[in-house]
Amino acid sequence: MAEGVTMEAYVSLATNNDYCHGAIALACSLRLTNTSRKLCLLISEKVTVDMREKLEKVWDEMIVIEEITSGDEEKLALIKRPELGVTFSKLHIWRLVHYSKCVFLDADTLVLTNVDELFEREEMSAAPDIGWPDLFNSGVFVFRPSLETFASLLELADKEGSYDGGDQGLLNLYWRDWSIRDAPYRLPFTYNVVANITYSYPPAFLRHRKDMKIIHFLGAIKPWHHRYIPSDGSIIMHPGADQSHYGAEEFIRKWWEIYHKHHSLLGPHLAGEIEHHELSSPFQPSDGERKASWERQAPDYHGVDQSDSVMAHIKSQVD
Repeated sequence: MAEGVTMEAYVSLATNNDYCHGAIALACSLRLTNTSRKLCLLISEKVTVDMREKLEKVWDEMIVIEEITSGDEEKLALIKRPELGVTFSKLHIWRLVHYSKCVFLDADTLVLTNVDELFEREEMSAAPDIGWPDLFNSGVFVFRPSLETFASLLELADKEGSYDGGDQGLLNLYWRDWSIRDAPYRLPFTYNVVANITYSYPPAFLRHRKDMKIIHFLGAIKPWHHRYIPSDGSIIMHPGADQSHYGAEEFIRKWWEIYHKHHSLLGPHLAGEIEHHELSSPFQPSDGERKASWERQAPDYHGVDQSDSVMAHIKSQVD
């Protein structure tokens, strides 16, 4: 391995057990590309011991961090994602100074092909956000660990906060000149393809399908909230998911194929636990995800929000 390569890493973050499923699939997808870089995962104390054992099988390094929350419930309500305040914890990645350069990937991303060329880019190289292209999406970006940058980001967070209540608003404030920077700082959309809104321009999706490198599953409902049937590879979509998105089911199936077929990396015992306990029924959504589904008038009538469950909850409160 070339000198200095071991000083670079792919980095992700999981603040609860739910997102750890995404982190497992992400790490497996990176290893399938034969990357030469290290894999480093930050986790919060909320991640359980048994889940940490699973993660240790696929991540080279795992670091427990203290959560940093924005506490900005008003702005988070604008995007109907109250759970995203904890994404301020992402700032801890700039403390990883034992690495010279890193590529951050959200735990709800999936790598389709080797993307080690990203390490040739400089901080803050990122793809435009699909909702407002003059801003960058903070799900995939190149950065250089620095305690000075970490301190500056905390200072900015305390002084100005974040206009969306999450890390993306804060990082775009810090790198506010990103939209007018030179072209090398703007990653092609193929490095951060938003899986659940590719339907908005189907011709482009079909034209560039073969070029897609990283898929990003935005929104409250993640691939692990759908049900996968290993016998035929079919997907039973979560009832709260918008199923009109062009190409979304294809990528959800790809996520499950990697999670299911390649979890042998976890070892036979742990892999067996995943298959028995998690593939047998849909994952349970978090409180924030359930709230988002109700606000979209799409509760999970066949799962946790079925009438019997609701009545049982009401009865328990009365009793």
